[in-house]
Amino acid sequence: MTVTVAVTAVGSALIAGVFFAFSTFVMTALSRLPVEQGVAAMQSVNKVILGSLFMPVFLGTAAGCVMLVLAWLLHWGGVDAIGILIGSALYLIGTFIVTMVCNVPLNNELASADRAGAAAAETWARYVRRWTLWNHVRTGAALAAAIALGFAAA
Repeated sequence: MTVTVAVTAVGSALIAGVFFAFSTFVMTALSRLPVEQGVAAMQSVNKVILGSLFMPVFLGTAAGCVMLVLAWLLHWGGVDAIGILIGSALYLIGTFIVTMVCNVPLNNELASADRAGAAAAETWARYVRRWTLWNHVRTGAALAAAIALGFAAA
């Protein structure tokens, strides 16, 4: 159980790092490109990430959190239950669910967006603003989850 908590904490930290990079400089850099280039770059990122090592870490960490909550419910243990519950909830709600409910729909909308014209500029500006806002939420939630799970493992 302690190993699962520690691995899930590390997964949360890795995801927080990826999201932190997007929140602090990647989206700013993309937003400074001409609209057509920014949209094309983000569309490419959204395609590439699906086949990258990011996905097994992102989904595996969510699965680890579910396993930890189930183990806690079944009274398996020896580790800090509060840290497990808080960390798992932060990751599952603030990272995984926010991604599925907020960021993925924005990515899907961008995938079908025109890259040129006045509508493209408006769509891109709205996308960058909304996507980055939700990414800040995901970053904070993943980092807080890593900390809570880290304390639980310790």
